[in-house]
Amino acid sequence: MGGKSKSVLRLGILLLLSLSVILSGCGGGNRTEGSGSNADNGSGNAGDKAEPFEITAFIGEAGQQPTPDNKIYKKIKDELGATFKFEFLAGDINQKLGVMIAGSDYPDIMTGNTKLTAAGAYIPLEDLIEEHAPNLKKHYEKYWNMMKDPNDGHIYILPNYGAFNGEVSSTYYSGPAFWIQKAVLKEFGYPQVKTLDEYFDLIAKYKEKYPTIDGSPTIGFEILNYDWKNWGLFNAPQHLIGHPNDGGVVVNDGKAEIFADKDYAKRYYQKLNEVNQLGLIDKETFTQNFDQYLAKISSGTVLGMFDQHWNFQTAENALITQQKLERTYVGLPLVYDSSTRDYYRDRPPLNLNNGFGISVNAKEPVKIIKLLDRLIQEDWQKVLSWGIEGEDYIVNEEGRFVRTQEQRDKTTDATWKLANKADTLFGFMPKMEGYYSDGNATDAAAQPEEYRAGLKDYDKEFLAAYGYESYVDFFSDPPENPIYYPAWSVDLVEGSEAKIVSTKLNDLSTKHLPQAIMAKPGEFDKAWDAYTSEIHKLNVKAYEDRINEVLKWRIDTWTVK
Repeated sequence: MGGKSKSVLRLGILLLLSLSVILSGCGGGNRTEGSGSNADNGSGNAGDKAEPFEITAFIGEAGQQPTPDNKIYKKIKDELGATFKFEFLAGDINQKLGVMIAGSDYPDIMTGNTKLTAAGAYIPLEDLIEEHAPNLKKHYEKYWNMMKDPNDGHIYILPNYGAFNGEVSSTYYSGPAFWIQKAVLKEFGYPQVKTLDEYFDLIAKYKEKYPTIDGSPTIGFEILNYDWKNWGLFNAPQHLIGHPNDGGVVVNDGKAEIFADKDYAKRYYQKLNEVNQLGLIDKETFTQNFDQYLAKISSGTVLGMFDQHWNFQTAENALITQQKLERTYVGLPLVYDSSTRDYYRDRPPLNLNNGFGISVNAKEPVKIIKLLDRLIQEDWQKVLSWGIEGEDYIVNEEGRFVRTQEQRDKTTDATWKLANKADTLFGFMPKMEGYYSDGNATDAAAQPEEYRAGLKDYDKEFLAAYGYESYVDFFSDPPENPIYYPAWSVDLVEGSEAKIVSTKLNDLSTKHLPQAIMAKPGEFDKAWDAYTSEIHKLNVKAYEDRINEVLKWRIDTWTVK
């Protein structure tokens, strides 16, 4: 179990994180060189006529194809020669990967997955980078050892997030929290909500006062328990006791243990059982899929949920487009006890195993790595993040990147983005994060003056009521990440006892936790005991031992000597 506190993911995708514990699995594959013809493709030298070549790509999550006339992909084709043919996940990821692996049916590049790594579907990248990609080598220089597979020392995946140059921006939060509609907080005088009890008390009062929203029944609380995005059900207990997101474990002094069966986890699910009996939890919450979950949020009827912001960002964008700003959300870093310091916000870690890898079937890996090496340079990074100067943003007299209100509005329009952004490519490829050499932020959401200018009057008034500059101010500042962090990115190794236990633990939680939450009055303890007794039949020690083995390896290997 687990979730990505990915920083980022704010492009409304992301993706990204396989929440079964991941780093990059074992396995490999024979390296194949690209064809010699036009091997310098991707250099992008002025005046060069790039030879056309196509890159096929598998994206391990659902998505939409860009329009045929998408201006960013057209620019890449015209200047660098590359076109992309994307295949998005449709259906179950494990079933799809099984078919791909059985037939060795791999496109040129694929988003990271430990099953593919273990199957030897990716080629090692370190020699390619050393020989052909100086910009990528510089980009990952500080993170080189972290990217190496702990089983064989090779680099298979280019992390898409977490390689920072400069300070981490702090005007936007995309990680886990207990989210609540702004309307609820405004209704009760902008209270400081610190504890789980306070949170549900407010939701109950608001739902009682407003049983419908825009003619539809008000939903107090949603829980997403669907596919790999089930951290909405699993992950809250670790935060409620003041720990960061380490997936299925809590780590103390470098030692991990599961928390699924602990009393502090029981306390959370017992609370959910109580609020369910009050009618606050959506009756369909455990039967709906991800699209149905997003549809309910975008309707404006859902008062709260535990989730990661990037995961429901598209639904919130829909609310913004509908001008339902009071129905958008504030993240609250709730704890059981108000004396506990919250630890939801972290310093985004390197997003291991969640970028692109090059497959063993790729005919021209040199061209691919050279293209990515060209795209990591500042001029292309600005195009991929900000867009086209003069069309998507303006450079003012001080050299600062700013947008008009019309340009800002377009960036939340999903249809416009399919024709004017390369979000699928940019979301999973290596990227600069922090600041460009000219001092502008690599992400418009983190550009201070752009953030302030982009705030709607409603949000300005809302933040002023709390005395805050941004919604990040609701959270405590994160400490430095422990060197081993996060534990959710540990690769359990396909087929190992640890991986089998992890899968069974996930299955047990998916089955039993909804039963405990929906249990009738007086029957919660019985349901909880049935759940934990099944957990205790598993070889949990094998799971914990594997995580602790890798955490120790990280401490020994990643620590700067």
